[in-house]
Amino acid sequence: MHPAKAGLTENKKMPSKKLIIANWKMNKGLVQSQQFSDELKSYIEKHKVIDAEIILCPPFTSLEAVNRKFNGTAVKLGAQNMHQESIGAYTGEISAGMLKSCGCEFVILGHSERRQYFNETNALINKKVLKALDEGLKPIVCIGENLQEHDDKLTEPVIEEQISVCLQHVSEEGMANVTIAYEPVWAIGTGKNATAHQVESVHNFLRKKLKKMYNEEISKNTKIVYGGSVTPENAKELFAPQTVNGGLIGGASLEVDKFVAIINSAH
Repeated sequence: MHPAKAGLTENKKMPSKKLIIANWKMNKGLVQSQQFSDELKSYIEKHKVIDAEIILCPPFTSLEAVNRKFNGTAVKLGAQNMHQESIGAYTGEISAGMLKSCGCEFVILGHSERRQYFNETNALINKKVLKALDEGLKPIVCIGENLQEHDDKLTEPVIEEQISVCLQHVSEEGMANVTIAYEPVWAIGTGKNATAHQVESVHNFLRKKLKKMYNEEISKNTKIVYGGSVTPENAKELFAPQTVNGGLIGGASLEVDKFVAIINSAH
């Protein structure tokens, strides 16, 4: 399924700086997006040092405006989805090239809401991942089990299937640009969140899977973030395990104060 494993550099450390991704979903019009960006930029400029990598993923209609606010800064821009083809008669869809023209460096793919409401399959997500990498975007690939699968203790086989298919034909070189987001569906927008122990257990399982699929270096260096009802109150505990490289933040990323509190929890 994957290219032959290359030689390894021993004892490479896992990424240390946490990655905090804001997924605004279908929220914030143009004016609201600009206001949020001004407030966040003002905070960053005032406090100078932010010890985390920040990616903002606004709606398509706000991408260019947010990019204008943060272009040339450490804050990066991402999109919430994209089509698997470069061009064509796909009314209402957005291509990787269009996202790049707005300043995007990242794109969220396979979010549970895309799977649930728009019937996206692992195979389709895989096509999107390959297209994103081919066109120079860095995919944030979402995986996670639903409530029934969680209750039936099927978390590991479900996410193993998801990651195997979604990363099919992704090369070792390509994996350097892939982030994985573990987002248990039962914890998204429900107010429920996995415990730090549960998150750490799943992230450890994912790293073992990546080692089997690729090699130890990729297993250690691939960023795996957690998403699912992350708040300023629980972020520090959820981000504490070394194997957790940050968070994919939904509702709490819509308010600057809450988002900044989560960023500060990532130290």
